[in-house]
Amino acid sequence: MTDKPAIVLVHGFWGGAAHWAKVIVELDRRGFTDVHAVENPLTSLAADAERTVQMVRQIDGPVLLVGHSYGGAVITEAGDLPQVVGLVYIAAFAPDAGESAGQITEEHPPAAVDAIAPDSDGYLWIAKDRFHASFAQDLPADEALVMAVTQKAPQGSTFADAISAPAWKVKPTWYQVSTADRMIDPDNERRMAARMNPRAIVELSASHASLASQPVAVVDLIEEAARATTAS
Repeated sequence: MTDKPAIVLVHGFWGGAAHWAKVIVELDRRGFTDVHAVENPLTSLAADAERTVQMVRQIDGPVLLVGHSYGGAVITEAGDLPQVVGLVYIAAFAPDAGESAGQITEEHPPAAVDAIAPDSDGYLWIAKDRFHASFAQDLPADEALVMAVTQKAPQGSTFADAISAPAWKVKPTWYQVSTADRMIDPDNERRMAARMNPRAIVELSASHASLASQPVAVVDLIEEAARATTAS
């Protein structure tokens, strides 16, 4: 590929832009030099989508949006921009119009749903002593500990924010399912992926933190999407 799109990475709940660290390094190794990572405030879907839109509008040329976890809801809400050429979902929510991440979670509760609890200010946290087993069981304990201590808790109300017009209905999509995901039920990921009619669905034997535990396979999918959107 001579004309690679810019890659914009969008993190989810309980993480920040640094959760993409290994993906960023792998993208750079493969010649993707125009890579950006949004730092979402996680205060509302509207605020997170607006932050992503702001970053996309700062980029000249085509953009491929990549969302992990709740970041999938963000790119679903923000992705219908003229320069966005595709959407890649990494173990992510992909709500339909009127759906929220919370609604999807309640309908198909994941294995570790009881590890999440609110604090007195309305922020939702994964219990630190359960983070490794719940979010990142295929990562070394030290890596998971850092993720647990530095987790970025969302406002609980964000879970209830519904999608207005899903971008996956008008943009090419790709989806990665984590078959050992304990934060989003894997069958729920498969259901959301299938209804998008994506160009590809890739299943990885991975935790919710596939972006950190299997960055090479995740970048394989991103590269596949970049090639397809460049060709089109």
